[in-house]
Parts: sequence; C-alpha cells; structure tokens
Amino acid sequence: MTIAVSPDLSPALVLNADFRPLSYYPLSLWSWQDAIKAVFLDRVTILAEYDRAVRSPTFSMRLPSVVCLKSYVKPARHPAFTRFNVFLRDRFQCQYCGSPHELTFDHVVPRSKGGLTTWENVVAACSPCNLKKGGLMPKAAGMIPHQTPYQPTVHDLHNNGRLFPPNYLHESWLDYLYWDSELDPE
Repeated sequence: MTIAVSPDLSPALVLNADFRPLSYYPLSLWSWQDAIKAVFLDRVTILAEYDRAVRSPTFSMRLPSVVCLKSYVKPARHPAFTRFNVFLRDRFQCQYCGSPHELTFDHVVPRSKGGLTTWENVVAACSPCNLKKGGLMPKAAGMIPHQTPYQPTVHDLHNNGRLFPPNYLHESWLDYLYWDSELDPE
C-alpha cells in the first residue's frame, strides 16, 4: 500500500517540535502553499528548501522542503479505532491468508456469538476469507488469525507506517525519517 506523492507539487515534510514526523502513514506532508502560510504565521521553522522559488513583484522565497513546528503537538495516547488503523496495525494484510487485496475487517468472535467491535476482536481480512469464516468461531472455521488482535499504541502504528513509504521521498527528508535505524559502519 503506497501513498502517491508528486514531486512536482513540492510538498513539505512536517516535523513536530521534537524533529519527528507528525505521522509516518500517511507521511506528514503539507502543500507548498500551506508550508509558506505557516512560515508567514511564524508557526514553523524552515529546515530545508527546494531549489524552486515563488515570487511576487516585491518578494522571493525558496519553497520549504522540511519544516518543524515551533510548538509541540502532543500525540494521542491511543490511536482512534478506525478501519484504516486496523489495516495499518495488521500491515494491510488479511490475518487469515496474508492477502493485501479486497480488505475488510472480521470479528474474530462473531457478533452473533457476542463478539464486540473492539481492537481486541477485529482483524483485517480479505473478502474471500471473511465470507469463508462467516459467523463461525476461529477453531470451528479452521481459521486462526496470524496475530492476536490488540489495541496498538501510536508507536506501533508509526513503526508499521514506516513499512509503507510514499512513492517519492525527497533527499532533504531522509535525515528526518528512519533516524532510529541502524547506521552502516564506513
């Protein structure tokens, strides 16, 4: 699952005041117009720029490629329980067969048997597996999820989001992404 980013639009990577991206999936990007507006409102610091510039009759400014918020935005402690976040937790794969296609979600303990729509009972499932399992319990259907469903932390979702980088990463962004990965000795 790749998010399409057009380099022609000169998006700006947005970092929190601690120099970490606000999110990894989707990657926290602003349009060049929003980035410039934030600069003029004194809400961000420019850390890197594109070679391109915008001009008016009396002003010229290079487009920001990386900006950092001046005020720290505290991330939510627990991510919202949404279909997208369930898919991200489960790495956009059916938890029964591993397929990334036709994803929906499945109640591990069916609602007809008292199962609730919660983090701990919902998994990503492809439509064929969801139909095959139907209203059966996992053992009766012979379909046990690859991972036990759980309520992820924001950190869990950020880590999974790093597995799905957008189709385009500007070179100026690389110093601010994946900074916790192991460095190659030279």
